[in-house]
Amino acid sequence: MKQNCRNHCQTILKSAYILAMLLLAIGILSACNDQSSNKEEQAGTENTKEQSVYPLTIKDEVGNDVTLPAKPTKIFAPVMEDSLLAFGIKPIMQWSNGVKPQLYLQDQLQGVPEISFASGPPSAESIMANKPDLIILHNSFYVENGTYEKYAKIAPTYVFNNAASDLEGSIKILGQLLDEPDKAEQALQGYQEKVDAAKTKLASITEGKKVALIRFNAKGMFFMTDEYFSGYVLTHELGFEQSSYVKNGAFEVSLEILPELDADYIFLINDGNLGDEFINELKDSKIWQSTAAFKHNQVFETSEDYWLNGGIHAQGKVIEDVLEFLAP
Repeated sequence: MKQNCRNHCQTILKSAYILAMLLLAIGILSACNDQSSNKEEQAGTENTKEQSVYPLTIKDEVGNDVTLPAKPTKIFAPVMEDSLLAFGIKPIMQWSNGVKPQLYLQDQLQGVPEISFASGPPSAESIMANKPDLIILHNSFYVENGTYEKYAKIAPTYVFNNAASDLEGSIKILGQLLDEPDKAEQALQGYQEKVDAAKTKLASITEGKKVALIRFNAKGMFFMTDEYFSGYVLTHELGFEQSSYVKNGAFEVSLEILPELDADYIFLINDGNLGDEFINELKDSKIWQSTAAFKHNQVFETSEDYWLNGGIHAQGKVIEDVLEFLAP
């Protein structure tokens, strides 16, 4: 009987010992897992810190140092709304000429308040009211007229020399400022694919052909060069040549020079209908009607809304128009 009790007690002790060792092992494993998780979390935090580019200091195109303490979320970029939208970002305000904003963007800018540039750049107070954390100015004129100095006191302010003349460069810079280099590359790649497809389709039409763009406003008729906007698209992107008359420096259009205009295709751009008087005068002119482009039905009226704007969306729509005009 005693022997049986002893054996029974020993069995119980062994079982308790085994259970205790199991619990100890589980505790050790749990502690190791906790430590491992903590290390992974710490490593993740450290990696996030290492990957963040902010605070970011970058020199703008007019030589000013621009420092962003954190990723900007409230951006004011008048006339560059098109480029911001390429990153999926809506600005806090959108440019307006006092009558209307950029209409071709309104499907993406619904609800974004307009700010008028009818009398020049808006006051610093009107900008400050919306509390931007980044201001982007599309050309150096803002420095020359003193606007930059006022705006730079509100928020970090980046100034381009002329963003409209360098779409690729300006998109890449926005990618730096927003820490979105991949989105910049994707946007540019998508646009380039559109350019390449259109250029291939138009190759037989553009080869050896010259174009002229005539812009009408309240002051008269003027040639647009191939340095920016739709002029850049037609020559640098799609393969047309610029009229030698325009290339040689003639920018104001008069009826008398039309017989000398060596343009196979002519595109007319009425700036906000301000040039109605002059475009009607042109159309009624016998000299105009005697030009080769007119006789061959190679004159096209365009939308000033995006033919006078730069950006991936605007230039993409210009390409769509040219395809519809010449290769429907």
